[in-house]
Amino acid sequence: MRLDPRAAAKAALGYLKRNPDELLTAATNAAKLRFGVPTAALRWLADQASNAPKAPQDIELATSNDSLRVSAAIDAMGTPIRASASIRIDEIRLNTDELRVSIRLADIKLMLLGESDTPLALLIKSGALDLSRPGNLLKYLPKRPPVIVEADGDRVVLDFMRMPAIANNSAIKKALDVITPVLGIRAIETDSSHVYVALEAAPWRASESLQALIGS
Repeated sequence: MRLDPRAAAKAALGYLKRNPDELLTAATNAAKLRFGVPTAALRWLADQASNAPKAPQDIELATSNDSLRVSAAIDAMGTPIRASASIRIDEIRLNTDELRVSIRLADIKLMLLGESDTPLALLIKSGALDLSRPGNLLKYLPKRPPVIVEADGDRVVLDFMRMPAIANNSAIKKALDVITPVLGIRAIETDSSHVYVALEAAPWRASESLQALIGS
């Protein structure tokens, strides 16, 4: 997905004009190392992403006080469906060895878009899929993607360092070497209109970051 900088800037300015108090709120949160992304911005990005080939379509996003609700039309194993779920991020661990995100999935729904007789469509029609514990389905999935390192019940753990494109990227590794000693992600939080990234700082480890910066 390639973003048009002018379109992004225009959308951001339009949002700030409609929500003039956003800058003051952002400044207040920044003092607490807490940075918010408006749900409207995520919707705009999702709309841009839907233009890519084979991308999910008709993406809908909404936030509540404890989760992000996502819904999209996708092609799953040759079956056109609309999938939706509530996502809550439990834990994030970032360092040079792992980019680990633990999520909880709830209220998962799959709806067929048109008639289909694929195996997945038959499972959806029969109601045989237990969507209340998606981790159990992923746990026994044949050829499970390596990025899924744990799955059980409603919990799924992803480690993006298992993706060669990330693990073998020297720029990403270098950035993690420099940033993670002094800055980490404490939590991902939501309210009715934002997704917040809450950071935690460890300035006493600045020498490690400096050494990583000048060491190679």
